[in-house]
Amino acid sequence: MYAISLGDDGAELRPLEPWHAEEFLGHLERGREFINRYVPFGSRATDVASARETLQRYADWRAAGTTSLHGIWLDGKLVGGVLYLNFDEAQGNCEVGCWLEPAATGRGLVTRAMRVLLDHVVLDRGIHRVEWIAATGNTPSVNVARRLGMTREGVRRESYPHRGVRLDMEVWSLLAAEWRSAREALADR
Repeated sequence: MYAISLGDDGAELRPLEPWHAEEFLGHLERGREFINRYVPFGSRATDVASARETLQRYADWRAAGTTSLHGIWLDGKLVGGVLYLNFDEAQGNCEVGCWLEPAATGRGLVTRAMRVLLDHVVLDRGIHRVEWIAATGNTPSVNVARRLGMTREGVRRESYPHRGVRLDMEVWSLLAAEWRSAREALADR
């Protein structure tokens, strides 16, 4: 998966590589507090070297086929991203996730990027079940799951310790047949 346009607003999705370390660090610095409200994504990336190490870990996992990290660029500036992780080809399951800096919210970027990622994991890689796990209080993330047609399966009560509290985590899922139907419905519009 290389650069893919996400619409006519200058947004595109690209793999996030170790050589993006400086840009990745700048992006995290612009949105670190916002991004880390519910998960500590990128919290170990505090300088260029540690940002490169973070991205290298993801590149190694991508090479192993278990995770893939993709940045969202808006007008040439890295503003967020999407990923799949816990990719289990044998079981046909994976998890997807996202993050975004505050200046890029409210534009549908994550929803559009996630549609591309879902096409990839379901149609290209043959995944049967995709999970989305979000803190109950993370309304924007929960809303993306809804917009993608996912089903809320339940809540893992106080299952995620973060910043001295235990967060409730909602589990949402999408099956391959549901994604194919949703894509057909979108194409008919």
